[in-house]
Amino acid sequence: MIELWLAFALLLLPALWLLVAPLRRSRLVHDAQASFEANDRAAEQNVAIYRRRLASLEAALERGDIDRAQFDEDRLELDRSLLEDTANLKRRPLHSPTAGRFAVPVVALALVLSAMLWYQHEGAEGDLRLFAAFEQSDSLPALLERLQQEAQRQPDNADVWSSLFPLYRDSGQGEAAIEALDRLIELEGRVPSLLAQKAQLLFFINDRTLTDEVQALVDETLERDSREPTIFGMLGVHAFDRGDYERAIDHWRRAIAGMSDSSSSRALREGIQVAQQRLGVAPEGAEAGVAQGPGVQVSVRLAEELEGLLDDDTRVYVVARDMEGELPPLAVARLTLGELPTTLTLDDRHAMSEAASLSQASEVRLIVRVTRSGGATPESGDMYGDLEGVPVGDVEGEPVEVVIDRVIE
Repeated sequence: MIELWLAFALLLLPALWLLVAPLRRSRLVHDAQASFEANDRAAEQNVAIYRRRLASLEAALERGDIDRAQFDEDRLELDRSLLEDTANLKRRPLHSPTAGRFAVPVVALALVLSAMLWYQHEGAEGDLRLFAAFEQSDSLPALLERLQQEAQRQPDNADVWSSLFPLYRDSGQGEAAIEALDRLIELEGRVPSLLAQKAQLLFFINDRTLTDEVQALVDETLERDSREPTIFGMLGVHAFDRGDYERAIDHWRRAIAGMSDSSSSRALREGIQVAQQRLGVAPEGAEAGVAQGPGVQVSVRLAEELEGLLDDDTRVYVVARDMEGELPPLAVARLTLGELPTTLTLDDRHAMSEAASLSQASEVRLIVRVTRSGGATPESGDMYGDLEGVPVGDVEGEPVEVVIDRVIE
C-alpha cells in the first residue's frame, strides 16, 4: 500500500505545481498592469472626441443648419455618450502582488485531503489488500486467516465474500460457506447464479436431499433464470440417486446447454454415459459417434447444374452460426465433394472453441461452402448454399436440407 500512496503523491505534484505557478508570475503581472494603467490615455481621447463633436454642433447652429431644439437634443446625446465612455474608466487600486499567497497552501491542502477522501470512498484499496492476501499466503489456512481479517475490516466488500465462499466450500466448512454466501447475496442481491450455488451447497450438506429450503431456492432461481445450469446439474444428481436415469439425462443435457465451463460439461457428459449404461442403451460420446447435447441433423447435396465443375476431393465446409453473427462458428464439419449427397449431425463435438457451441443457441444459420483452395475465407469461384432459422434440439427427427446452388462471384 505504501507504493500506492507514493504513486498518488507523484500524481498530485503536477496539480500542486499548477496551483503555485500563478504566485511565481504575480509580480510580473502586477507590474505590467500598473504600467498599462499609468499610460492609459483613453479618458483624454474620449474628452478630445467630445470637444470636436461639440464644436461641430455649435458651428452647425451658427450656420443655421440646425435649430436650437435639434442642437439641444444632439448636445444631450453627446453628453450622455461621454458619460458612458468614461464611466468604466475609473479603476480600483491594484492589490499587492503578494496578496492571497496564504490561500494557495490552503487550497493545496484541501486538494490533497479531498483526493484522499474521494479514494477512500470510491477507490479499490480493499481489492488491493485482497490481491496482496492471495499473493502473500503460501497455504490455505494462511489465506483463510488473511481473508477473514479482511472480512472484518471491510464487511461490505462483495469481493471478500466471493473469495471466502469457495474456500470454505472446498475445505468442507459448509456452514461457514453458507454464511459467506448469504452475506454475498445480501450485498449483490438475489442473483440467480448465487441462489443456485446456495441451493446446491445446501443440497449436498443435507446428504443430497431436496429439502423444503432447497426446493424454494430452486423454484426462485428458475423463475428468475429458466436456464440456470447449476440447478439442472443438481436436479440431475437428485434424479440419478433415485434411479430416474432418463430424467437425470434430461437435466444434465439442459445443464450442459447453459454451461461455459468445459470441465464441468465434461463431468456431466460422463454422468450421462453412466446413466445411459444403466438404462441399457449405448452411451453417447464422440467416440461412439452419437450426438453430444442438442444439435442439428442436416442433409447436404449439390445442385445438378453445378455438378462436374470441381473435383471430388474438393473440400466442403458445413458451418453453423448464430443468427446474429456475433459469435465464432458454433459448429464446423469438413467433407469432400465426392461424399455428397450426405446426411450428418452437427453438435457440440464440432465446436471450434469452448466459447461457442451449438448447445448455446436455440436456432442457427447453416452455411455449406465448397472451396477450391481449402481455405476458411470465401473466395471467388467457391460454391455455396445456406439455410436460416434452423432450430437446435433433438437430432432424431427428419434432417433439414441445404442445397449448394450458388457460386461466389
